[in-house]
Amino acid sequence: PIADGPVIQQAAGRALRAGTTLKKILGTVQVLRTKTQIPIVLMIYYNTILKYGEAGLCRDAAQLGVDGLIVPDLPSDEAETLREAARRAGLDIIFLLAPTSTPSRQAAVTKLSQGFIYYVSLTGITGAQLTDKIDVEKKVREIRRYSKTPVAVGFGIVTPEDAREVARFADGVIVGTALVKIIAGHGDRTAVGERLHAFTRSLKAATRAS
Repeated sequence: PIADGPVIQQAAGRALRAGTTLKKILGTVQVLRTKTQIPIVLMIYYNTILKYGEAGLCRDAAQLGVDGLIVPDLPSDEAETLREAARRAGLDIIFLLAPTSTPSRQAAVTKLSQGFIYYVSLTGITGAQLTDKIDVEKKVREIRRYSKTPVAVGFGIVTPEDAREVARFADGVIVGTALVKIIAGHGDRTAVGERLHAFTRSLKAATRAS
């Protein structure tokens, strides 16, 4: 889990101990597709894809309702076979850019990323606090010079206020650790659902107010 902070690492451990598998996750997507048509993207490390098989995963994921994949540890210039498998299945592959990405890297990634471009707002792992939003805005504007593909910003967005500020200049706001913390802190399923619903609504309202 090279990109994950302790909160998400611990969540992954709990999920594995509870018997979670990729096939079960795909089954959950299939159930969700009977309730909503909101796009669903799986964030997944490449070792899991390699074990499942690129073509098989892309085929099964697309058939069960997945719209795209984010693979944090697979650079765009090493993803040719996965991109081809995804193209055949009708899946988008979303690539990441970081504060350390050079202009040439920005140009290359923006040409290949589909659906949206994931801008990692800070160097480090998930769960860290985002402090320099001015620099993030500058980087997003740089990325837009190369592509009209929407740019979503993730890492370090913890509060609705963070979401509001980032939504001023980004096309999307990605929140992970803050949601996982809510799940970890409430054992009762009903209470977890209510807290997640309330927090997600507050994030959405904040982005609409930007």
